[in-house]
Amino acid sequence: MTTLLTILTPGFADWETALLNAGAREYYRLDTRFATPGGEPVTSAGGLRVAPQLAIEEIDPSDYDALLVNGGSIWQQPDAPDLTKLLQSAQAAGVVIGGICDGVIPLARAGVLDDRRHTANGPESLPQTGYGGGAFFVGSPRAILDRGIITAPGTAPVSFMGAVLEALGLRTGDLDFYLGLYAAEHQAA
Repeated sequence: MTTLLTILTPGFADWETALLNAGAREYYRLDTRFATPGGEPVTSAGGLRVAPQLAIEEIDPSDYDALLVNGGSIWQQPDAPDLTKLLQSAQAAGVVIGGICDGVIPLARAGVLDDRRHTANGPESLPQTGYGGGAFFVGSPRAILDRGIITAPGTAPVSFMGAVLEALGLRTGDLDFYLGLYAAEHQAA
């Protein structure tokens, strides 16, 4: 069974991976799991409390088809969880990796964006990471998928969902329908 693991932290932006995890679990019947620092329950920016299945520190990337980093302001802090080894191992194992909003920051820190087209909330959010991918940055309001790595600004949960499912080989007419449905409010009236 295809398994997605989403990394959540205290104050995570609950809207950013909600559509993805709900659609993956309910429509595609994928296994969706969640990990947090220390395996402790976390509360989102909106007050949603989540009890995870495991700790970030226990993640074996080879157990998952996709490893997703949900955004939240913690990723801007110096004491944010260090995902460098985890993300590098996941990339080496061919695991689909995604980051949305500030969840792109740990991908940049780990070097997984150094040779791939990517986006984020803005170019100013990444240089402090010391990453070498500036030449590959694309200012895009939508998610970008490049060779198994998905990045998106926090305003793009719909295209992030589509890009992750596409990377997993699940791009179908049904997915295109739902992407259009969920994004309809962003069309000109």
